[in-house]
Amino acid sequence: MASDFQSIPVIDLALAKSPATRPILLQQLHHALTRVGFLYVSNHDVSQEAISDLKQLLPQLFELDPRSKDEVNLHNSPHFLGYSQVGSETTAGVEDKREQFEFATELPNTWDADKPLYERLKGPNQWPSHDPVIRSVIRSVVGRYIEEMTQLGERFLQLVAEALEIPTDKLFSFLSDQHRLKLVHYPASESIDPVGQGVGPHKDSSGWWTFLLQASPPHVKGLQALNKNGEWIHVPVLQNTFVVNIGQAFEVVTHGVCKATTHRVLSGPLERYSVPFFQGVRRNLTKEEAWETLQEYFIAESTSPALDAGAHIDSAFLRGKYDTWGESQLRTKIRSHQDVGHKFYAEVLDQYVNDDV
Repeated sequence: MASDFQSIPVIDLALAKSPATRPILLQQLHHALTRVGFLYVSNHDVSQEAISDLKQLLPQLFELDPRSKDEVNLHNSPHFLGYSQVGSETTAGVEDKREQFEFATELPNTWDADKPLYERLKGPNQWPSHDPVIRSVIRSVVGRYIEEMTQLGERFLQLVAEALEIPTDKLFSFLSDQHRLKLVHYPASESIDPVGQGVGPHKDSSGWWTFLLQASPPHVKGLQALNKNGEWIHVPVLQNTFVVNIGQAFEVVTHGVCKATTHRVLSGPLERYSVPFFQGVRRNLTKEEAWETLQEYFIAESTSPALDAGAHIDSAFLRGKYDTWGESQLRTKIRSHQDVGHKFYAEVLDQYVNDDV
């Protein structure tokens, strides 16, 4: 698999609207999915109003007073939703230099002791600000953005099914009832370390696909993707696009044909805003079901993990340590936010933190 890419392809979704150009798009998309794992999408039909409203909200949100942030701190939520300060999350055991608000599709908490523990991940958001007007604006802007990104995710999934020549209903059968959104602020770094960790090397474990809005101007850099040769390739800001990358669950169901590309974010001298939307995977998906559902479409093309420059990246689901996507997701969340694990999931904290996958 020749995946030693040097740049990230741009897929123009407007090509899908004409029978004359749709085959061109599908060919380009197939290449991006099977050879790169990272791509941009342009002409995505997410409204500019939804995007600009969210961009305008970002600095205001992170400028809220410490009390407002603390009242919606992530450690108050068994659903891992809310605010987390710089250094409170780790990747590969190293502190990430970012602060963030995490939101999700607004759903009630329906968990009880008769349900699997991972079902406790589903639940309502924490909405910041004492001012009811500001709180209402935040809910409106974030809610609309999640709704429009959910629709983009479904449109994109239709094209993925066509590009890979697999039934659309099989791909949609993996989707969750809840998708997640992070609003991320990387403060300017005073460190002279040229590879300071904003977020350490990882494969996205929070969803089926990730749709990333790089919300800072083009001169603000930081995102990099790892190619087959072990080279870090810059993913610059391209206006009016989303960066799209494959999540771990999609790598599993495609038998490694469509790999989740390892990526990282470097901290730098300029502050940076970033907004990843994670298209959710249903929590009760088992490794067996994930492996067998699309087996006939991919088994002949499946590739060895040894070809993956990021094969060392921690992934409980990819390596089959835990049987369900929900449990592997809960494990990842607890390992990244051990204070939340200690407060709400003490019975499995030691197991997940020390399982050495």
